[in-house]
Amino acid sequence: MMWAKYALGPTGDGWCTYVGDIPSPASSVIANDAVTTTPSPVIYAGKPTLLSGRQDGPLKASSPASLSNFTTYSALRKRKDGFFDGAVEPLSEEEKKANAAKAKAEEEEAAKTKSSTSDTPSDNGKQSNAPEPPDGKGSAAGGTPPASSGDESGSSNSGGGGGRRGRRSEKALTKPVVPEIYPQVLAIPIAKRPLFPGFYKAITIKDPNVAAAIMEMFKRGQPYVGAFLFKDEDADDDVIRSPNEVYDVGVFAQVTSAFPMNTGNGEGTGLTAILYPHRRIRLSSLIPPGGTEPVPEPAPKPTEESEQKGDVVASFEESAVEQKPEPPKKSAYEVTSFLKKYPVSIANVDNLTEEPHDPKSQVIRAVTNEIVNVFKEVASMNSLFRDQISTFSISQSAGNVMSEPAKLADFAAAVSAGEPGELQEVLESLNVEDRMHKALLVIKKELANAQLQSKITKDVESKISKRQREYWLMEQMKGIRRELGIESDGKEKLVDTFREKADKLAMPEAVRKVFDEELNKLAHLEPAASEFNVTRNYLDWLTQIPWGMRSAENFDIQNAMKVLDEDHYGLKDVKDRILEFIAVGKLRGTVEGKILCFVGPPGVGKTSIGKSIARALNREYYRFSVGGLTDVAEIKGHRRTYVGALPGRVIQALKKCKTENPLILIDEIDKIGRGYQGDPSSALLELLDPEQNSSFLDHYMDVPVDLSRVLFVCTANMTDTIPRPLLDRMEVIRLSGYVADEKMAIAERYLAPQAQELAGLKEVDVQLTKPAIEELIKSYCREAGVRNLKKQIEKVYRKSALKIVQDLGEERLPESEALTDEGKAALEESEKEKEKAQEKESKSEAASTEATEKETAEKPRKPLKVPDSVHVVIDKDNLKDYVGPPIFTSDRLYDVTPPGVTMGLAWTQLGGAAMYVEAILQSALRPSSRPSFEITGNLKTVMKESSTIAYSFVKSFMAREFPNNHFLDKAKIHVHVPEGAVQKDGPSAGITMATSLLSLALDTPVDPAVAMTGELTLTGKVLRIGGLREKTVAARRAGCKMIIFPQDNMSDWLELPENIKEGIEGRPASWYSEVFELLFPNLDREQANRCKVCEMKEKEKEKEKEKKEKEKEEDDD
Repeated sequence: MMWAKYALGPTGDGWCTYVGDIPSPASSVIANDAVTTTPSPVIYAGKPTLLSGRQDGPLKASSPASLSNFTTYSALRKRKDGFFDGAVEPLSEEEKKANAAKAKAEEEEAAKTKSSTSDTPSDNGKQSNAPEPPDGKGSAAGGTPPASSGDESGSSNSGGGGGRRGRRSEKALTKPVVPEIYPQVLAIPIAKRPLFPGFYKAITIKDPNVAAAIMEMFKRGQPYVGAFLFKDEDADDDVIRSPNEVYDVGVFAQVTSAFPMNTGNGEGTGLTAILYPHRRIRLSSLIPPGGTEPVPEPAPKPTEESEQKGDVVASFEESAVEQKPEPPKKSAYEVTSFLKKYPVSIANVDNLTEEPHDPKSQVIRAVTNEIVNVFKEVASMNSLFRDQISTFSISQSAGNVMSEPAKLADFAAAVSAGEPGELQEVLESLNVEDRMHKALLVIKKELANAQLQSKITKDVESKISKRQREYWLMEQMKGIRRELGIESDGKEKLVDTFREKADKLAMPEAVRKVFDEELNKLAHLEPAASEFNVTRNYLDWLTQIPWGMRSAENFDIQNAMKVLDEDHYGLKDVKDRILEFIAVGKLRGTVEGKILCFVGPPGVGKTSIGKSIARALNREYYRFSVGGLTDVAEIKGHRRTYVGALPGRVIQALKKCKTENPLILIDEIDKIGRGYQGDPSSALLELLDPEQNSSFLDHYMDVPVDLSRVLFVCTANMTDTIPRPLLDRMEVIRLSGYVADEKMAIAERYLAPQAQELAGLKEVDVQLTKPAIEELIKSYCREAGVRNLKKQIEKVYRKSALKIVQDLGEERLPESEALTDEGKAALEESEKEKEKAQEKESKSEAASTEATEKETAEKPRKPLKVPDSVHVVIDKDNLKDYVGPPIFTSDRLYDVTPPGVTMGLAWTQLGGAAMYVEAILQSALRPSSRPSFEITGNLKTVMKESSTIAYSFVKSFMAREFPNNHFLDKAKIHVHVPEGAVQKDGPSAGITMATSLLSLALDTPVDPAVAMTGELTLTGKVLRIGGLREKTVAARRAGCKMIIFPQDNMSDWLELPENIKEGIEGRPASWYSEVFELLFPNLDREQANRCKVCEMKEKEKEKEKEKKEKEKEEDDD
């Protein structure tokens, strides 16, 4: 069998040239839709086919006449003066009718032969499945389409091959044809791009069942398949599982050649097939693969006549054995019935015909001319398309192009590297004008790509020429300096290294100018000079900043929610705010210009939320703390004149993260210090200002650095100590403390599993029950965060680990099993060294305390497995054995409050807390008593003023409501706020202090289950306060049933989660009179309006009067 290059030359119909290599059976290398222009020593004109039969003489490539003997292309047989000379004579209408009548007669004769005997071969050797193509032409855009069988008359000098082979036919040559109706075909999926009628396509079949089916189709003389494009570009399969996997419009193609392909294990189960599409078809229904193993059956062998006539066969070995022809099928569906035994996809298809069009239409003519013009432009710029497009343009006359615009549109789509969807739309277009427009759009995009490629090529060539000149001059300069001994190779290499680093970065123009100046200065400095290292370090920092390098951000809301929920429980308000922030970034494409500040008590997850944001946004994460920072140089960097100077922490963050858009977390910004080196908080003003940090100037770098793409997140426990200008530049997001329910969920989901794993009890049955966790939260960990709760849980598991080890003993957990082989070797070496050290000590020599390399190991130990029989349960009853006695008993100091004691609510750095106010009468009331007011409890200025305001308001209130009660006019009152070691400040205790004084004055206790908060004015107005959530949590923890708060905080109350407000009645108040009615609903006003001092005076007067009367009576007596 001979294999050689083949060429599909310019045919009589005027379509394209296809030149390529027919691969050998061992290697099939045909690029999909690729067209090569490599000149071949042996060219076969016509179709790529396997030549069967023997050749009497050597193949001569120089003679066109000899080439015509080996082709089925009828037009080539008529050529007398060469392949490219003259035009191909098309078949006339009379020839077409004669061929059709002859084919029909042959069908009738074959039917008669079948009825008489099945062993008689056909007289003319033609098969009934090769009718005239619909267009009446034997050639297409890619050359003459081959057929499975047909009448091929050889020339007289073609060698011995029988009588009929040697005789020249007097009739018109019959062209190879394909069936016009073929309703059921083997369906083969195509990836990446569709096939177009008239253009060859090489595909690779990996499925052995599909390959076997194609081989049997060859043997049966029915090499017809349906090719449909995958909808999924990444799909890779040889069968169609569902009609939804492919587009319903494909092509009816003929397998012209098939070459075996060796798989990775050396077995030739696959093949490479060359398809020639004939027409468009539509997939009406699909018969999916059956899944049964194909049953081999003897394939029909080609007849002697077909062998002599050079039909296309799938055999890769020469064979001259005479075969009996397969009897014709009765119906169209029976033709492919043999495919059903293979697990392949079979499709029922319908032919698609083009809609009629007017060849003289001005629109079609204009679009045709435009496509031809675009072809010429692309050919002038893109060498990959030049040969095929140029050959196509030259071979077409104006009339032929205008007469077949549909083929021109197919050619435009076939040679373009467009999107699969766009190419499929061209294939599906049956309206010629619509197809022309879509093809023009595809080829226009190809032109745009070619223009862009040409521009890029020119730019690259200009840059390369400039760099080549600079390189040549620099090499000459290096050689001159080296000869003169001016410069050493080490410094030159250093300069080249810096230049290479800078070329990889997108430095701004101003920075590049500074870099070039510093690099030039370094090139002229002596290495021994002191400034050499300074300049070298500066250039090192300048090239390590990631100029123009950014990480790809992820603004997926679902991903952000998933990340936040994985890392944190609760905090719905904070998560919603973060999701809003990410949503805005998704719409804008960036989250520049925002500085977030998380404010909340310790342990609520401020720092970890910042880390979660970085993970959700796919940004690099860098954290540094400014707590106690007093040096401005930590922010702005040192001057380069100082020894050991370094840039600021922000520049160091960019160097470490290697991106321009990291997330930088500035921790403890409320605890920043101030010293003689400057005010770091003022230095942060430029850093955290979105309007200024686009040109941040570091003292060391001394070049503007764009920090606008950096996302800054700050954390603080309170905002009181943050300077106002700095706070104004940040968006504050407050994180309040967790309630008991949230702490319980956090402990069960996160803290307990982590602590169990850290204690080495991951695979051990150690249970920390829910009542035990509730007791931990209630009696040991009342802070707002969960940091202390985490410590207590870790303590529980550590105690459990100790108890397990002690109970099991050394026998169950031997130390020898815990050591790895490396650890045992290191231990033995260490014992040897100790023995040597003891000998040296005995000889009064100093013993070495350093461990040698042999005494250490990377993994000296391995974890020990605890037996499954170990079970440990920690519940509420035995919790004291693990963490000790409870720290807190109750937040309520009084189960029954005496007169003068009220419960207030305070906000602290640890969350909310219940704060009692106590008021007592220092001495008994007497008419001669003088009033006084004393207050203690480590109160700061604002709270002292609140107490004074409360005292004045209560005196006014008593004078207005109870004018006869002169208690405050004579009483010596002492007010105290417990926990005197804790500093207290703030205005929100106003109504609490006033209530305490009124309770004392009216001698009426307040309900112990009522807590209150609110600022009080002299007129009795109750003003808004902050931290209502934390205070509500504290009230619930203290067992309160009612909480009184200002009316202005009603919106805050409504926003609180229901689990926090559960069991608490919220009562807003605008004036203190409303508070008074809530606290003293059953007050006896008549009794309250009585004055004990006045009653005492009256009693004294009565006693004095009685005494005087007695004295008078005695005097009278």
